[in-house]
Amino acid sequence: MRMYDIIQKKQRGIALSENEISFFIKGVSDGSIPDYQISALLMAIYFRGMTDEETITLTECMANSGDRADLSSIKGKKVDKHSTGGVGDKTSLIIAPMVAAADMGVSIAKMSGRGLGHTGGTIDKLESIPGVNTNQSCDDFTRIVNETGLCIIGQSGSFAAADKKLYALRDVTATVNCLPLIASSVMSKKLAAGSDCIVIDVKCGSGAFVKTFEEAAELAQLMVKIGVGAGKKTIALITNMDVPLGRSIGNSLEVMEAADVLSGDGDEDLTELCIILAANMLYVANAAPYDECIKAVTKTLNDGSAKRKLAELVSSLGGNSDYIYNPSLFGESKVSAFLAAERSGYIYRINAESVGKAAMILGAGRSKKEDSIDHNAGIIFHHKVGDYVKEGEVLATLYTSKIDMAQNGIELLFRAIKIKDSPPKNKKLIYRTIGGRV
Repeated sequence: MRMYDIIQKKQRGIALSENEISFFIKGVSDGSIPDYQISALLMAIYFRGMTDEETITLTECMANSGDRADLSSIKGKKVDKHSTGGVGDKTSLIIAPMVAAADMGVSIAKMSGRGLGHTGGTIDKLESIPGVNTNQSCDDFTRIVNETGLCIIGQSGSFAAADKKLYALRDVTATVNCLPLIASSVMSKKLAAGSDCIVIDVKCGSGAFVKTFEEAAELAQLMVKIGVGAGKKTIALITNMDVPLGRSIGNSLEVMEAADVLSGDGDEDLTELCIILAANMLYVANAAPYDECIKAVTKTLNDGSAKRKLAELVSSLGGNSDYIYNPSLFGESKVSAFLAAERSGYIYRINAESVGKAAMILGAGRSKKEDSIDHNAGIIFHHKVGDYVKEGEVLATLYTSKIDMAQNGIELLFRAIKIKDSPPKNKKLIYRTIGGRV
């Protein structure tokens, strides 16, 4: 079997066999297939797509390409959550502590990724806290979940090994926005992580990898089908990503905002979404009726237990938990700049994708897989869509390490914001839920 023939077959739009997909993933894992041929097949899949059967096979092969976590020693139900990627999406840092702090017999065992394209990654955000080590072994992963009720780790070489390579190459070959590749990447990690139940936040809109509701629904249905087929209770929520989520974009900035939400002082939309996602995680695990789950996770915000749980997670990963309570410890970027309103009126639109790209220009993300990131770089919005602003009023503050980066970021951010005389119509925060609560 030759990789050349597999690439050519997919270029012609012909479905790949189970043996061909298995050969491909084995070659990705052991290094026998070079990056340029992997990238060529990724591009062919991007343009030609995959059948559901191909995608399910690809997911299973990726999940089996490394170790699979054995969580059988952890009592109660294990629930995992994943977001398909958005701008300002720091929900994992919020809902995992909420679920663990609810103390309803549900644990969070989660593997997360780094920044991909114009979106950020949970691991980059966690690692903005000094000392945090997200590279944990299977044994340590299990131990931390047992001790704290939650753990979030990076994807090591031992978990879904092939996906780590594919994830990095997709980022630099413009093949991120491909439903079969998104679904297989997400679900291979979820299956390898070994949880009993999975909740998926499928982002939809300008800042998401899937722009339309129709695409988001197709992706959600595909991932639920993969999860249920693998014996996992799976539910997907399609949520709005036309605008950035919350007010902060950038790694340490988002950690600070997550801490604000966990104190009960966060952005209303971000807080509402996190409450709903956290409640669904408890509900899908049969912890309690849905209304009781809502009350339980809301209580963790009001009594401070969720914030304490995040600090506990940081400590368990070797980090300094003081940063959760004292955000000034993060320090400031070398350069800060301000974007002011060019006219008075209502903020009609903030294009989330452009905001994500602006944050990447500032140093908060990667343009190629070898890039390092500036953990303090990013953007803080002082106003949201629907707010009335006056000419000259500061809309956002940008943080970076170089003046030219700040100027480039301002130019892109300026084009991302539209101000009109009348306010926009309110859009739903959650469009649809796919898959039944069990």
